Amino acid sequence: MKIAIVSDIHSNIQALEAVLADIKKTDFDQVLCAGDIVGYGANPNECVRLVSKTAAHAVFGNHELAALTGDTIWMNEHAARAARWTGSVLEQEAKNYLSQLELSMQLDLSNRKIAMYHGSVDSAIEYVYEDGLSLDLFERAKADVLILGHTHVPYVVRFEHGLAVNPGSVGQPRDLDPRASYAILDPLNLTCDIRRVDYNVEEAVASIRAAPLPPFLAERLLMGR
Repeated sequence: MKIAIVSDIHSNIQALEAVLADIKKTDFDQVLCAGDIVGYGANPNECVRLVSKTAAHAVFGNHELAALTGDTIWMNEHAARAARWTGSVLEQEAKNYLSQLELSMQLDLSNRKIAMYHGSVDSAIEYVYEDGLSLDLFERAKADVLILGHTHVPYVVRFEHGLAVNPGSVGQPRDLDPRASYAILDPLNLTCDIRRVDYNVEEAVASIRAAPLPPFLAERLLMGR
């Protein structure tokens, strides 16, 4: 069984379409989404529709929370502006889909326990970078494979107990590589590959600039940070 994992799409339809096209070239069984479908980018409704049709399971991200509730007090200025705009343009169908997502997901695949969260086991807004991983996270998640998002930085780390995976960001990479990032997981063999995909960055940049969104959110796509 092969599982495609996407995360942090951030309303970047150009990147999402390119990633899904790349996934279709692989021998995959299902797609999982680790949250933040919306936020930052100019096409939240299109991204929600595509994820709802494609992903077997998805979890709730902090940008979903901000867009649906209007609570942006914990966000920086650019993120808060984007979240408020996203909330104002989300269609009811998209709101319905996002609001039914859970903060965590527990799955049994290939006799492996898979746990998926957006930020950390405790919070959708807590960052867990590679150097912050610990066996304690596996114990609290009760999982063989721990899937996290939120950092926009991909990693695959093997522990004696299992595998920790962050697929990176489809729509706003922050590891100085502007290509879209996702992961292909083989739960049975406890292996995972990070894949990078070129997409039409210029079109994504132009769509952000055409919307009432902070210009910085367009510029950072060109730099991958």
